[in-house]
Amino acid sequence: MSDHEDTLQEGYFTSTVRAAVNWGRKYSLFQYPFVTACCGMEYMSVNSGHFDISRFGAEVPRFSPRQSDLLWVVGTINHKNAPTLKRVYEQMCDPKWVISFGVCASSGGFYDNYAAVPGIDHIIPVDVYIPGCPPRPEQIMDGLMLLMDKVQKGPLMIR
Repeated sequence: MSDHEDTLQEGYFTSTVRAAVNWGRKYSLFQYPFVTACCGMEYMSVNSGHFDISRFGAEVPRFSPRQSDLLWVVGTINHKNAPTLKRVYEQMCDPKWVISFGVCASSGGFYDNYAAVPGIDHIIPVDVYIPGCPPRPEQIMDGLMLLMDKVQKGPLMIR
C-alpha cells in the first residue's frame, strides 16, 4: 500500500481555516450588477450559457446589496448617480469586492466631460479593472479569475 492510499483511508486532510473559508468564498461570489450604460450588453452576454459564468459560482445576480459580496460597476458613472453607487457599496457586508467593468467605469472613457466621474476609484475602492470598450467576454472571464485569486489569497476577516 502506498503512502497516498494510506492517507486517503484515514479520512482527513490538512489545511488552514483561512484557506478553507476563502476557497468557499472564491466559488460563491454573490454579484450585484450596477449597470448604467452600453457595457451592460456585454455583461449580459457573459451571463449567458455560451460563456457559462456559473462554473465560477457567480451566475445568479442578487438585486439587494445586502445579499451581495461582489459589486460589478458596468458603464459610465456620472456625478448625479455617484452618491447612489457609494450608498450601494456601503450597504454591502464585509468582505466585499468591486470590479470596474469597461473603460468608462475605470477612467471615464470617452465621456470626458463635466458630468462623468473619471473612474469609480474616486468614489469606492476597486479590486479589479477590466479594460475595453466594451470588454470582450474573454477579458471579463480573466478579470473574474483575477478576483477569485485575490479572494483565495486574502485574509480571513476584513476589518
